[in-house]
Formats: sequence, C-alpha cells, structure tokens
Amino acid sequence: MTPDAYTLIRPERRDTSVIFSSPHSGRDYPAALVGRTILDERTLRSSEDAFVDELLAPAPLLGAPLLLARIPRAYVDMNRAADEMDPALIEGISRAPHNPRVSSGLGVIPRVVANGRSIYRGKMPLSEAEARIARYWTPYHRALRDLIDESRTLFDEAVLVDCHSMPHEAIETHARPGQPTPEVVLGDRFGAAASREVVDRIEEAFVSAGLRVVRNAPFAGAYIAQAYGRPSRNQHVVQVEVDRSLYMDEMRIERSARFPAFAELMASVVSEIAGVGRPAMPLAAE
Repeated sequence: MTPDAYTLIRPERRDTSVIFSSPHSGRDYPAALVGRTILDERTLRSSEDAFVDELLAPAPLLGAPLLLARIPRAYVDMNRAADEMDPALIEGISRAPHNPRVSSGLGVIPRVVANGRSIYRGKMPLSEAEARIARYWTPYHRALRDLIDESRTLFDEAVLVDCHSMPHEAIETHARPGQPTPEVVLGDRFGAAASREVVDRIEEAFVSAGLRVVRNAPFAGAYIAQAYGRPSRNQHVVQVEVDRSLYMDEMRIERSARFPAFAELMASVVSEIAGVGRPAMPLAAE
C-alpha cells in the first residue's frame, strides 16, 4: 500500500456489499504542485470535493468500507483513465481521438481547475506525469479493485457508491424552467453501470431524507462508473453528485452553518444505502 495515495477505513465487521468512495476530496497538496502553480490556494482548491469525506464518515460504523483519495484532484484525477493524458499539458503525448474530458483540460493530470483556469504555465515532461500515476493513481485503483473483488467473494455482488460534489451553479444552469433545482444527481451511465433496482433503492434513500434527485443529467458517471460498473456480473457503480451549497460556502471553501444538520441527514442516507447491500435475514422456522 502507498500510504499517501489513499485512506481506507474498514468496518470492524463487514456486513454489506456496499463500498463508499470519494476520489476527489483529497486535500494533501504536494509541495511540487503548490510551488509550481500560478493559482492562489483557494482557486487551486475550487475543483476539490471538499468535506465529502466527512459526510461519508459514518460508513465504516455501518458495516461498509470507505475509500478516500488523499491527493487532490488538481494533481491526479482518480476518476479518469490512466491514459487520458492531455497533449496541451504533457510533452511527448500525441493527439488521440477526441476525448471531451481531455480536450477541456480535465485529463488524468488536469491542466485546469473549475471554470477553465490554468494550473500551470507551460508543459510538464511525460516522466513527471507517469510518476504521479504510478505513485497515486495505480495504488488507489488497486485498492478499489480489491474492495470490489472482496464484495463479490463475500456477497456475490458489489455496489460501489462513488461520491462527489457539484457546484450549485453547475446544476442551476441545468434546472428546468419553473422547476426546483435538483440537489442530488445519480449517474449510472443510463443503466450501463448499475441495475435499475440498485439505483432505485439508492435514490429512495436520498428522497426519503427530503432531497430532490435526478438521474444522469448533467452527470451520468465518468471513468470509475465506466470501468467498474458491470451489472450483468452483479457489480454495480452509482456516481453520486451532491449540491455543495447544501453544506458549504463555495467561495471560501468552508463548512457553512448548515453543515452539522446536513451531515446528520447524510448519516441517515449512508445508513439506508448500506442496507441496500445487506443480505436479507433468513426467515425463522415456524
């Protein structure tokens, strides 16, 4: 294990096939990034899923493992393929077929943060990009695969709940005229990453907590959902995006006064979702 790549918190007793993960809440900013970026600290953190790890903290107490990336998305993006490299940032990369994520500067080694603001001045050598992937991306995904394999061995299924946050303005611009703004977006790649039954039950957990939920628009799921979601093998991935304005001050990247109440609400949601992967108890004999 590479200790600085991720934190894995295991339950004392695992009794559910559900795994919770947060690949973008890492906030261990390496000196190699802080000393080289042209951005100030707050701007550099603008693409971070701040505090999502704290909202998921009850998971291990509820029988589910919790996998957290420690390194920030601005340094290495765990929700991208290792080969999604940006030729506009990395020297020696030939232009590949069009990839919207890479073209927008959001490859595995991001070129920009939120709102397209450049992280660096100039390019970096391919060797540096490969070293980052080897040190951080590869161990994180090895741990994720091991957890999924463990779930399938123990429970004959795996349910990965891959948790993110979204800027309020991102969802506000996609709201239908006259309709309330969604607060949670569930992405299952339009059924390719998870079964309808699994997504229905996860949606019900949020709806029961009083949150407005939509599916697949504007976020249908990125690399992790695409790579690991195999519902035909009882291997399900649901990407969860939660509106940041529900619990934080987005401009200051600080917990808002609403954070404690929302964290309590999320604890109930996490509990309900953990139950999705808990085997039904056998009926007692008459």
